[in-house]
Amino acid sequence: MTEPRALDERPAGDVPTGGSRLYPRVTSFRSRRGALTEPQQASWDRMWPTIGREVADEPLDGDAWFGRSAPLVLEIGSGTGTAALAMAAAEPHVNLVAVEVYRPGIAQTVQGVERAGLTNLRILRGDAADVLENMVAPRSLTAVRVFFPDPWPKARHHKRRFLKASTFASISDRLRAGGILHVATDHADYAEWIAEVGDAEPSLTRLPFDPSTRTVEGSPVSVDRPVTKFEDKARRVDRAVTEFVWTPRA
Repeated sequence: MTEPRALDERPAGDVPTGGSRLYPRVTSFRSRRGALTEPQQASWDRMWPTIGREVADEPLDGDAWFGRSAPLVLEIGSGTGTAALAMAAAEPHVNLVAVEVYRPGIAQTVQGVERAGLTNLRILRGDAADVLENMVAPRSLTAVRVFFPDPWPKARHHKRRFLKASTFASISDRLRAGGILHVATDHADYAEWIAEVGDAEPSLTRLPFDPSTRTVEGSPVSVDRPVTKFEDKARRVDRAVTEFVWTPRA
């Protein structure tokens, strides 16, 4: 049996010294401990210098990082990479950046990139709010994808929800004209919250989404995503999945 390697995973809210950006005081993600297997660590060591970065103040230059000019898409909270890997493979003409904080999940994505030989997927490790605020230039993104964000169902935790008014405004500012924000959730209360807050953002307009054909007229990228483990669990207990697509107002 492969011996897992321990990680330095600090609790959310513990701000480490040395300028680390992984754990701001109020996060939209849960802190989890994890470990990498030796094969995961080996893949990480081979691939991370090319495809991965820690969140920093350095502006995100997609053309330089990918070595080509292509539509830039940001997936927020990529987990183990199920959607990112499948959508990158299906859209080789797109430059996809996946944002995630959980290192073992990132490691699975890294392994997937190496196995599939993908050249159009990069990974940022850190808080997505930090990425949007400090790394992404206005009007630089073709799409932002947020699939099954943590609903933080208790009322006292709603402040931790990622998709709130300030986030919608920030994403809208960073989408180019004609770009899209694509959101999916299986939590009914959070779906209502998302619809209300997203529709209230004056710089965005919601586009009709057809779940039967998984299409949005005029979308610059595909909205046909794979079934994630979260969606599969929701289906097994008959929880409805709700999807939204917004675009900046002309």
